[in-house]
Order: sequence, then C-alpha cells, then structure tokens
Amino acid sequence: MPIYTDQLNRAILLETIPKRIISLVPSQTELLFDLGLNAEVIGITKFCIHPKEWFQTKTRIGGTKNINIEKIKQLKPDLIIANKEENVKEQIEALQAFCSVWISDVNNLNDALQMIESIGTITGKKHNAKCITQRIINSFSQLTTHHSPITCCYLIWREPYMTVGGDTFINDMLERCGFINVFKQSQRYPIISIEAIQQQECDLILLSSEPYPFKQQHIEEIKSKIKNSRTQVLLVDGEMFSWYGSRLIQSTQYFHQLMQTIAMNK
Repeated sequence: MPIYTDQLNRAILLETIPKRIISLVPSQTELLFDLGLNAEVIGITKFCIHPKEWFQTKTRIGGTKNINIEKIKQLKPDLIIANKEENVKEQIEALQAFCSVWISDVNNLNDALQMIESIGTITGKKHNAKCITQRIINSFSQLTTHHSPITCCYLIWREPYMTVGGDTFINDMLERCGFINVFKQSQRYPIISIEAIQQQECDLILLSSEPYPFKQQHIEEIKSKIKNSRTQVLLVDGEMFSWYGSRLIQSTQYFHQLMQTIAMNK
C-alpha cells in the first residue's frame, strides 16, 4: 500500500490513486482543476470560486472553517485535501476518523511548489504538477524589481485592522516584489491600529480584496487618518498574494503591473 507524506510529516495511506476527492481549500481546489481532476473532485467549499464551472456544479460542503462533516461522509471520499491554517484542527480530526486527509502547510513559494508536486503525485498527476511548478519557477525567475526598496503595510482586515507578519506566505510574495513589510517582526496576522501604521511612516499601504473586501471608500478612509502625504494607498487582488496553488502562474504578471502603477503614482 503506497504511503505518502503530507506537509505536516504525517503518513497518508492510500490503496489506489484516489477517485473521489474533496478539497477544503480554494487555492488547492483551483490546482486540482488545473491538474485535470474534473471527474475525481466531488466536493468543494463555498469559497472555492475558481474555476467558475466547478463553483456552479460541484457539491459544496460548507465553508473552510465550518465544514459539514455528515455531508462529506455521505459523499464517501477516498481523499480529502486540507490546509493547516485555513481549516479547523478539530474538524480535520473528525474527518480523519473515516477518510485519508492530506494537509498542506504553505508559508513561502518553496512550500507551495512542494505542495503542488506532492498533490500531483498522490492524485496520479505527477507530470501535470511538474509542468505547473516549472511554469511558476520560470515566471518568478523573471520577476525583477526596478525600484528601490519600498516599505509596505498589507492589510487583510478592518475593524479591527489586521496585517501580515514575516512568517506568512503573503510576506514572501511582498518581498519578491521588493517590498519591505514594516510588520515583518510580527507573527502570522496581528491586530494593529492606524496609529501603529502611521508610526511606521511606510511608503505603501496595500488593501487586500480578501478576506476582508476592501473597496475604494476604504482608501479614502485610511488616507484621511494617515497624515503622511507621500504614502500611497492601493487596492490589491488578494488572490495574487495569498493563493498558493496554480494561481501563482498569473501572480508575477500582476506584480509587474502593480509595480508599474506604484511607480507612476510617485
């Protein structure tokens, strides 16, 4: 019986290549689609909005943090793909009682590449996964910054404001864009105040489209509170900074465009 190891170094036993897969993570759902697993994936979360055709047709089993365990059990999966941070430990443990669960733990680009190839191997799509990781590697190798270091605050939530620490995947993406995260010394997703942001006198404040859906009105709101006139406040596509699956193929082009926008606004 094949034994696979997930990113928590847990052994996963599978008798055969899985034919009934449930994904509990939006970015990994999109990856499964790009690996060519349309027939095999039988369940996704209500936040798995890509691809659109899966969102409209696949069975939804709740949210990432409030999954419907009984519904999943009725679907009789032979593999569930989850994530350490995006899913709830107690719910995952309940799923493990009746199904193999492969758990990812992605904090940087290298972790993401390893996750993609590991899922490709466990699902019988090793070649497809290798093609995806090679495209990502090639695109990031061409990501160059044509600017001096830019100090940055990346906001993911409002009321209270929350940012990202240095041990997150988003921070790794920021650094690859040549941005210096002013809250890098913090861990995970700390709560901060407008006063704390202002004290940093950062060049750039990025408002993510997820998990909190920042809009234009929030740019004006923050600008009215930040007294530093040289600080740029921009909306950014959170998927490009936080989705660590095959979406990474598109990220570098987006980052290039973002850097051009910042340069023009100086």
